[in-house]
Amino acid sequence: MLFNSYVFIFAFLPLTLLVYFALTRLHYVKVAMIWMALASLFFYGYWNPPYLLLLLVSITLNYTLGRAIASRPLKSPESQSLLILGISLNLALIGYYKYAAFFVRSLNTIITQNWQTPEIFLPLAISFYTFTQIAYLVDAYRGETQNSHYDFITYTLFVSFYPQLIAGPILRHDELIPQLRHQNFIFSQKNFARGLTLFILGLAKKVLIADNLSPWVEPVFSHADTVTFLEAWIGALSYTFQLYFDFSGYSDMAIGLGWMVNLDLPINFNSPYKARSIIDFWRRWHITLSSFLRDYLYIPLGGSRQGETRRVINLMITMLLGGLWHGAGWTYVIWGGLHGLFLGVNHAWRKWGISVPHILGVVMTFLAVVASWVLFRSASFSDSLALLQSMVGIKGVVLHAAHQPFLGWLIPWGVEFRNSADFSYLPPLLINQTLTILSGCALLVFAFPNTQQLVARFTPSWPWTVWIVFLSTACFISLNQVSEFLYFQF
Repeated sequence: MLFNSYVFIFAFLPLTLLVYFALTRLHYVKVAMIWMALASLFFYGYWNPPYLLLLLVSITLNYTLGRAIASRPLKSPESQSLLILGISLNLALIGYYKYAAFFVRSLNTIITQNWQTPEIFLPLAISFYTFTQIAYLVDAYRGETQNSHYDFITYTLFVSFYPQLIAGPILRHDELIPQLRHQNFIFSQKNFARGLTLFILGLAKKVLIADNLSPWVEPVFSHADTVTFLEAWIGALSYTFQLYFDFSGYSDMAIGLGWMVNLDLPINFNSPYKARSIIDFWRRWHITLSSFLRDYLYIPLGGSRQGETRRVINLMITMLLGGLWHGAGWTYVIWGGLHGLFLGVNHAWRKWGISVPHILGVVMTFLAVVASWVLFRSASFSDSLALLQSMVGIKGVVLHAAHQPFLGWLIPWGVEFRNSADFSYLPPLLINQTLTILSGCALLVFAFPNTQQLVARFTPSWPWTVWIVFLSTACFISLNQVSEFLYFQF
């Protein structure tokens, strides 16, 4: 079930909230928790009922192991064995469903065999709920769950709470379980209004911006070998903004849905394209994944405690695995390795005292991120290389004829100007209009406050009401063309 669908907005969400607050008003708090857990499981099973069983098995297994670990002496051999068992079972689960086919394909290439690739349908959200529960097991081993008294229903709701189940944020037990145990069950007009506002802003990001950029992405990445300089840049920038507005929109909607029932989910985005370095970028982009990789992989590997060389190695391992987490393909792995390289260079610059002006740092970081997104989105490494070659002008620079009066002086440098009809891989929309829309996206990203900052200024007033009604109407009209969120595939 999608947040950006009529069935969710006009059926599932009102019914879930009405029953929940009716039960809490009657002081049936435990029943209300059970209802929310059942509603969350229904939300997941609506997509593919058979895989609901897989989620329930995963929840039951990890809850049992987590309680068993917490009941043993702190970091004892018994608890360590249970932790290894739990992590192994979780990795085996995600390994089979997400990476088995990729492993067979890669092995076929290496040893020149033609073994049949297993046809496995990727369970929705398996990366997110698996990482959430691995973190829970590690926290149990560290003794961080011993003072948390909760039952199976509370744990089930922690893992399956419908706003964050499908595409995050990746939760830790101490971010939600204490709230579930000591929750404010009284309906709050203020929290509901804030939550509804943020939900609509996130919905607008998705259906009014991200979905309308997608027609300029697919044609370019599908014809990577033959697109022109301008087409390559339009495709790359369109995907850069599409991914941002799509995923941050989902995260905003998730937080807004949590606020409606007085629950705070962690912020996952903080204007990442305003970052002045790659280090800063990963503190702002997909914050909960960055925190997970740092706390449960990078630091256990040694972090920066064993010298600069080991820091770079640990960064590279962390980012390579982070890339692999996103998808079963070598382009994701290379994308992760590229960011590991960027982070290593960034740390080296810091050590050597190299700094750049703020604006230059933002521009350099953004261009590095755009280049890496080309790898992330491309079907193959050769496609990404072809697009990057077009973007840097190796295949020649072709611009739109409408810009010749302003940029005609570039002709001696080998720049060619063509009419709209010559840009055959983009929809029948004038190139200059496309560039105007992308400039508007850039203005929203770089010059305006983000949605969290906007909602922080929220006060019930007529201007806010008019804007929200306008955005809601525009979004509801656009819902007749429902599209999945991009991160559902990860």
